[in-house]
Amino acid sequence: MSPIRILGLSGIGALAIAAAVSFAQNNPEGTAAAKPAAAATTTAAAETATWGDPAAGATKAAACAACHGLDGNPTDPQYPRLAGMPERYVAHQIELFKKGLRTDGRAAEMLQYANALTAQDARDIGAHFAKQKAGALVADATLISTGPNAGKRLYEVGQDLYWRGDAKREIAGCFGCHGSDGRGNAGPSFPHIGGQNANYVKQRLAYYRAGVTQDPNKHLYAMMNDITKSLTDEEIAGLAAYVSGLHDRSLDTDVALTPAQIEAAKAQQAALDKQAPAAAPAATAAAAPAAEAATK
Repeated sequence: MSPIRILGLSGIGALAIAAAVSFAQNNPEGTAAAKPAAAATTTAAAETATWGDPAAGATKAAACAACHGLDGNPTDPQYPRLAGMPERYVAHQIELFKKGLRTDGRAAEMLQYANALTAQDARDIGAHFAKQKAGALVADATLISTGPNAGKRLYEVGQDLYWRGDAKREIAGCFGCHGSDGRGNAGPSFPHIGGQNANYVKQRLAYYRAGVTQDPNKHLYAMMNDITKSLTDEEIAGLAAYVSGLHDRSLDTDVALTPAQIEAAKAQQAALDKQAPAAAPAATAAAAPAAEAATK
């Protein structure tokens, strides 16, 4: 069976919470006879929020649709997929954008949208996207011709790391936190990465590898930095390729492709079929080709 599988491309991103605000008022300079006014300081209480309302979030997410799609599945691959993301994860990313603590990627664009949101808005939007079904893309099966991964297809490099990690470099397999189909373990609200746009995955992995962040949750960043700090560019590209095609096989019944997408897929597969077949990696019970990986 071909390692390439196409899934419907629909429409993703995240916004922010509010922070405490403080300001001081000082009496302007007056005459010598005037008594200076004592500085008055008012501190607004930090915003609080309850669990989000998906229905309210669907309305509020209209501002996200141009880039991320109404259902969190963007048609433009430069924007991240938000469909299926945990509510708390989305709300936290909105908070980071709003506080200026997330500055990578398109953070400057996100700031203006995040500033318009309250903490409850962020939870509502997160609740809306959490209920959406995430699509998936085509796993990049380009044959690698040189280097340590010669003979493998690009997604296979990521597949090995996703399932096995690398004991020599003390790299844990990604599935431990992100799950067998990339939906992320529910408890800690790990992000849904299955079907995520490859360019976005590469950008985020490079951000973690760099080792510099303003995110106050240092333990989570440190965990990802430990995993990515020794990854090569090719390995990051391989992980991005594998993740982009990772999905729950039950979604295959919902596929709806445009004629152009079908023809593009056929052309890509025809080109791959002309290449020499890659040696199959050692099979494990857990591993599966990127676009074929699924839960039973």
